[in-house]
Amino acid sequence: MKIKVLLVDDHLMVLQGLRFFLSTQNDIEVVGEAENGRKALHKTAELKPDVILMDLDMPVLNGVDATREIKMAYPDVKVIILTSYSDQDHVVPAIKAGASGYQLKDIDPDHLADTIRGAYTGTAQIHPRVANQLMTHVQSGDRMDTNHIEKLTKREDDVLRLIAAGKSNKEIATELYITEKTVKTHVSNILAKLEVNDRTQAAIYAMKHGYDKV
Repeated sequence: MKIKVLLVDDHLMVLQGLRFFLSTQNDIEVVGEAENGRKALHKTAELKPDVILMDLDMPVLNGVDATREIKMAYPDVKVIILTSYSDQDHVVPAIKAGASGYQLKDIDPDHLADTIRGAYTGTAQIHPRVANQLMTHVQSGDRMDTNHIEKLTKREDDVLRLIAAGKSNKEIATELYITEKTVKTHVSNILAKLEVNDRTQAAIYAMKHGYDKV
């Protein structure tokens, strides 16, 4: 029985390259393609893939939002992010959205095939460069002072909860009815008060204290 894979990327050359390589794998079958997150939702409903290779930066509906909606509707479908972005502002929201793996587009083709197999059997796989960054963030998070949370204002607390939920600055601004500039100011204040270096460490801090469960 072959692993059914759906390819989602807005670059035709990427789709063609992925389809060509995966067609050489005896246990993997590409069942469809989509050029944006919205079409990925429709294709998932239609084709019932086992694994989705999902780009992040796409028109209509981005990869994080598409992943979140797909996982809510089809929790058994495994989503592997395949992107050029390795920074924490992209990694954490994708993982929070339910991604089963996070790989960069410079991945060795054979490793990509193994990632698909791993996701299918329930093993999350993350690109080594991304994993090293996350390890650094987690280790930094372990040293955080839990009393720092008391320094936050009510609005900063609201922003931190949304950061923990994987929301971007734009999404936070929309949800709280404030400007992106104001969100950036709140984020800067949060980082200073929590004594962390970036929003990933802030998100880890928040998740450790149950913010993502509220």
